[in-house]
Amino acid sequence: MLALPAVLRSDQLTTFDRVTRNKTVFVQRGSLVSLPEVAGTGFIARLWITFPGWFWQHWAPEQPVNQSILKTLILRIYFDGSAEPQVAAPVGDFFGIGLCEVSSFVSHYLGMSSGGFYCTFPMPYRTSFRIEFDNRDSEIDTSVFCNVLYQSVREFDSGVPCFHAFFESGSNSGSEPLVIADVAGRGKFVGCTLSCQGEPLSYLSFLEAPEHVYVDGESEPRITGTGMEDYFLGGWYFREGPFAGPHHGVPVKDALQSSVAMYRIHELDAIHFERSLRFTFENPWDPTRLRAFRHSSVAFLYLDRPTPAPAVPDADRLLHWYRVRNCDHQSIP
Repeated sequence: MLALPAVLRSDQLTTFDRVTRNKTVFVQRGSLVSLPEVAGTGFIARLWITFPGWFWQHWAPEQPVNQSILKTLILRIYFDGSAEPQVAAPVGDFFGIGLCEVSSFVSHYLGMSSGGFYCTFPMPYRTSFRIEFDNRDSEIDTSVFCNVLYQSVREFDSGVPCFHAFFESGSNSGSEPLVIADVAGRGKFVGCTLSCQGEPLSYLSFLEAPEHVYVDGESEPRITGTGMEDYFLGGWYFREGPFAGPHHGVPVKDALQSSVAMYRIHELDAIHFERSLRFTFENPWDPTRLRAFRHSSVAFLYLDRPTPAPAVPDADRLLHWYRVRNCDHQSIP
């Protein structure tokens, strides 16, 4: 993924307080909590979190339960003293599933492993990094367990880029381009997570949309695929159902609910650009054959300079799914 210098020292940022013996940081609804800033030069090698609120807590049975917290708890990461985050996304989307549900899957760079959420993309920093959690939920308080293993190095070459994770979300009539990333600068696109849900039941024709990758301002796409499920290295609307591989997978496919969650990571097949990149999915079918759907995604990129992540929308725009599985209500909130 990246050529990194020799490690001098390994350390871990943790929410465990050795004095109070408390394992978590409390993130009340409507509040934002920052973990202590780490100073130095190095890279985040592994980020792991977990938190309650999306499942019944047997140790606190009176606490409300709503899977909305998977969408309304926002992760942000700031590198090198930047005033704006380079990583900003709902935790569910960042770790692979944006549908307000959890399904166990493991891949090389991200996953949900039986209640835990992890990411191993290397995230270089030259002077510092800081992590914060923003709880935008209207009813759920939560407590975040977090461990961040980071490796200190002497220095980076000038060419070592900065990690970014950009969130996008919206509604689509069926025929509009679905934008995954639209960025300026030099860098490489190394993957994405994407969740989609059709408005009608038993509708998956949004998967007909191939990727269109426009590089360095070119008017025609340099890379064009044959379908959305083809980009995620499946076929026939993921005919055999969910799967998880090291670099691509489909953690969720619910054909009745018209819901799919997908991920793909690029290594040797990373998409390089010198000035700009625009990555979209565009459906070639006649619009009269298509139906509305909703989507959310996180694009993973390495850029030559710290670039602010797009602002994450307010909770009412995040909680936009037509239906939520494993929930007492048809939709949330």
